[in-house]
Amino acid sequence: MLTSKKSNSSATIVRISIFRNFLKPLFVLIFSNYYFDLGKKITFVKILTFDFLRSIVKYKSKFAPFMHTEEVFILAIESSCDDTAAAVLKDNIVLSNVVARQSIHEQYGGVVPELASRAHQQNIVPVVEVALKKATISKNQLSAIAFTQGPGLMGSLLVGSSFAKSLAMALEIPLIAVNHMHAHILAHFIDEEGFDKPTFPFLALTISGGHTQIVKVNSYFDMEIIGETTDDAVGEAFDKTAKILGFPYPGGPLIDQYAKEGNSKKYPFTKPKVPGLNFSFSGLKTQILYFVQKNVSENPNFVEENKADICASVQHTIIEILMDKLKMAVAETGINQIAIGGGVSANSGIRQTLKDAQTKYGWKTFVPKFEYTTDNAAMIGIVGYQKYLHEKFADANVVSKARIEF
Repeated sequence: MLTSKKSNSSATIVRISIFRNFLKPLFVLIFSNYYFDLGKKITFVKILTFDFLRSIVKYKSKFAPFMHTEEVFILAIESSCDDTAAAVLKDNIVLSNVVARQSIHEQYGGVVPELASRAHQQNIVPVVEVALKKATISKNQLSAIAFTQGPGLMGSLLVGSSFAKSLAMALEIPLIAVNHMHAHILAHFIDEEGFDKPTFPFLALTISGGHTQIVKVNSYFDMEIIGETTDDAVGEAFDKTAKILGFPYPGGPLIDQYAKEGNSKKYPFTKPKVPGLNFSFSGLKTQILYFVQKNVSENPNFVEENKADICASVQHTIIEILMDKLKMAVAETGINQIAIGGGVSANSGIRQTLKDAQTKYGWKTFVPKFEYTTDNAAMIGIVGYQKYLHEKFADANVVSKARIEF
């Protein structure tokens, strides 16, 4: 695997000097009875040279990543759906996080895959350039490039992966493939002032337009889905409700906005009865559709006159569905650390309910910084950083996958 061309830092030089002073008596003790042929074997003097010791100090073993002392700069690329994003991380600190939104989909009421992939091709180069500029580093300082392998829209994924492969090959640095859903979970390990990190094991609730999962997270690379939706995702429920109510795309944030002004108990909706830790939202969507159709037939202005109460009632029902399953997961696993991630975790009602659960249920909850909830490259970068430390690299044959094994 090709390695980074970064120069040495002064901190590394200091560590090497200390390490050399420590090793000298140790090598004298071990090798005092041995003689070396200068032409065939490494000499005692060679062992104590700067270059050799530097290779020891900088060795990034998959079994001991804590030995890593060199600053790591990761360029991360996210292009799984309709946002083109790039970020630069120095270790687990975000130096830049740039996202180019695609407004063209608003007129169609949803993401059009072909239009999304074309927009990615237009945006990818300038977005990466801006990310590097904001991070105040050059591309030659990069240690590795991380990209979203999947899941997502295939055309969109291919733009990001092709760019990442080409740049990694040109710079002769490692390529790192990242699972988008893992990134939503591990975004909690980005260093941010005022935000705590969970400790292993913890439970993660990943909620987005395409996924609703409860994941038991044992380590950075050991995760198990213990509950998931059997049909539609929670984000789909929000978006379809917004469409039923006549809101423009994307409608999820509008439901959140109107819900703040409404009575969440005015219109009770039935919660689906799904066994275990799994979810279902298709029945709730149908229930909302019939509810609106019935009332609009009686009063054509029903939605406009009651939109705040409708939104508050729908949002309250969805939050109760999520919380019921989380309480069950905590009881079954005995784990009371709960982290949320995914685009829907930007919903203010969900965020506040989870924060309230700390005092109500005695949980330790983790709500990510708002900019790390929706699709972004910083979350790809933090996974890339951990994979870099453990040398989990990909080669040029890695392929994008619309559906990927968790």
